[in-house]
Amino acid sequence: MKFTDGFWQLRPGVTALHAQEAYDIAEIGDTPDGPGLVITAPTTVIAKRGDVLNRPVLTTTLSSPAEGVIRVRIEHHSGGLRHSGFTLPGAGGSAASVTVSESGGIVDAGALVARIAPGAPWNLSFEVEGRRVTGSGHKAQGYIQLAPGAQVDQGIVSNARQGGTAPAASAFVHEQLDLGVGEHIYGLGERFGPLVKNGQTVEVWNADGGTSSEQAYKNVPFHLSDRGYGVLVNDPGHVSYEIGSEAVERVQFSVSGEALEYFVIAGPTPKDVLGRYTALTGRPPVVPAWSYGLWLSTSFTTDYDEQTVNSFIDEMAARELPVSVFHFDCFWMREFNWCDFEWDPRVFPDPEGMLGRLHEKDLRVCVWINPYIAQRSPLFREAADQGFLVRRADGSVWQWDLWQAGMGLVDFTNPDATAWYQGHLRRLIAQGVDCFKTDFGERIPTDVVWADGADPERMHNLYTDLYNRAVFEVLTDARGEGDAVLFARSATAGGQSMPVHWGGDSTSTFASMAETLRGGLSLALTGFAFWSHDIGGFEGTPDAAVFKRWTAFGLLGSHSRFHGSSSYRVPWAFDEEAVEVTRRFTHLKMRLMPYLYQQGLDAAATGVPLMRPMVLEFPDDPAAVYLDRQYMLGSDLLVAPVFSADGVVDFYLPAGEWTSLLTGETVTGGAWRRETHDFDSLPLYARPGTALPWGARVDSPEYDYHDGLQLRVFAGGTGTASVTVTSPGGRTVTYDVDLEEITG
Repeated sequence: MKFTDGFWQLRPGVTALHAQEAYDIAEIGDTPDGPGLVITAPTTVIAKRGDVLNRPVLTTTLSSPAEGVIRVRIEHHSGGLRHSGFTLPGAGGSAASVTVSESGGIVDAGALVARIAPGAPWNLSFEVEGRRVTGSGHKAQGYIQLAPGAQVDQGIVSNARQGGTAPAASAFVHEQLDLGVGEHIYGLGERFGPLVKNGQTVEVWNADGGTSSEQAYKNVPFHLSDRGYGVLVNDPGHVSYEIGSEAVERVQFSVSGEALEYFVIAGPTPKDVLGRYTALTGRPPVVPAWSYGLWLSTSFTTDYDEQTVNSFIDEMAARELPVSVFHFDCFWMREFNWCDFEWDPRVFPDPEGMLGRLHEKDLRVCVWINPYIAQRSPLFREAADQGFLVRRADGSVWQWDLWQAGMGLVDFTNPDATAWYQGHLRRLIAQGVDCFKTDFGERIPTDVVWADGADPERMHNLYTDLYNRAVFEVLTDARGEGDAVLFARSATAGGQSMPVHWGGDSTSTFASMAETLRGGLSLALTGFAFWSHDIGGFEGTPDAAVFKRWTAFGLLGSHSRFHGSSSYRVPWAFDEEAVEVTRRFTHLKMRLMPYLYQQGLDAAATGVPLMRPMVLEFPDDPAAVYLDRQYMLGSDLLVAPVFSADGVVDFYLPAGEWTSLLTGETVTGGAWRRETHDFDSLPLYARPGTALPWGARVDSPEYDYHDGLQLRVFAGGTGTASVTVTSPGGRTVTYDVDLEEITG
């Protein structure tokens, strides 16, 4: 949100008050984190006693909720309603030291130090390993007031289809942190534009806008800098970012109201930042090995019944295309009834029997749900009468006709409503359903009253957390930790603790395939370890070339799903070569399961995602900064999807000797390469000195990885390495490998 008119002036109707000096710095012991500093910052430099009269101040509190993390809270008036931030399981207080002297105040949180200089000008700096990485300087902390009709774009989705705007605000608090020369900013959720966010205006406001727009399903007010730190704005409402776009030397973030709270999180490496960030907001759990296999869907508006489903599954088996999960999309329920959690009896007269028969084929079953109750659903009146649906201020149930006629919205701030919703999911699990696709959760209205009195603006983004958490809780209770998995679309900060998430509604083109990858890489730099997308694209029907290229890309990720809108996504519907491509890459993924599953376990322990932007794995390589058409799959495999029918692909190999996993060719890195690939191939390179665990089976992702295990050792390494392999049953063995025995 832009408040200024150039460097010197404000926009018409805008009044700004800025922290001008640290007038008083005092140690306090009663912050949420224990000891801290409180700084009184007048909005003018105090030159004489009379200057303290009729003078607003900003109060800034510094404390440390965890090692390497510093909380900053800026307040104008502190007596208003205090909006809660995100759930922070890792905020337990740290052993930070706090000192005040003539030279200023210091909060030392171990890996991160905050230093406030006394007097004017305002100068709050943050240091990692003794080096200043960013800070808040002159006119950085501001309290903004808007007069009626002020010419400020408040930057929120205005279309009522997205759940209405946040109420027009008249007061905001912003912070501006220094943006250094050559510094790059990443993250802010699953965003489909350029990976590097410099120069962008970003609105953190969940919306159902597809993958071809500036809107995002998964908005996270967390950005990561390649200068050794990250920043989380602890506000689940609308957060507006100007990233070197309004003040080109700064990253600005602003929220409505009288207070702004944010956390600075130390590196020094991007992996260190993500480790501390996910420790604070929630680590991803272990996901089951079966979920890494291929998910096959009915697609959305296609016709299907048990016979159709079996024809797909049997044909996949006949063609040696292993399927792990079969997904039933919306029309497993009767039209106009979404959601009533009942199988449409006209199409599925024997759901329990059908689910049992699918399990006999060694399949798990996923069904689509959303958090809405259509008026025609038999559950609508029950939920309305018991107060389980969100209401308007006049007490009436909030309803509209978009998506489902007369639909209401389950109020997950009401514990009884949550338990009621979960009860229907437990009934489905008892029938034989194994997991849920939690669709939607973005179109959340703001002209409503929540059962717990929550601020409607803050609930717009936070709703997805309550929704997905309610479902994930049921799956964890029923299946146990390590066997629970969602397939979720919407998210915000902390959503990484309820995997898996998929990329939303893409179109069936090469351009959309590329923007989908950018979204996944951006999400990875926001702490999400497990991610998927609709292979072939969702809207429209891909031509055979798009489908085959996307299949190779989709099967080289943590989770892989064939799904579309109005057409089936079985490979033989495109051509026979599509079948061969699917077989090649599903078999390859099964062989890689000892590697992928261990990388998933490591992600749960460290917060480092499976799909990794190159800058995450090679932070010291300047060439990696902008790379968004390739990625590392775990620590040791480089993937460069092909975004063209002719197979030409340009990609970058960092320094060292890299080996093609598909051909065995060894290539010297530190340079760009152009290659041409047939549909059954793509650049897939093993990192120099990789010792890759290679499984023995191609028919399933779930097997004893130690049985028939090979360790493929690639060129470029010296000495020995330790490779840990854990089977789904929990058996863990660490193998010592001589890196100079090159077997490829």
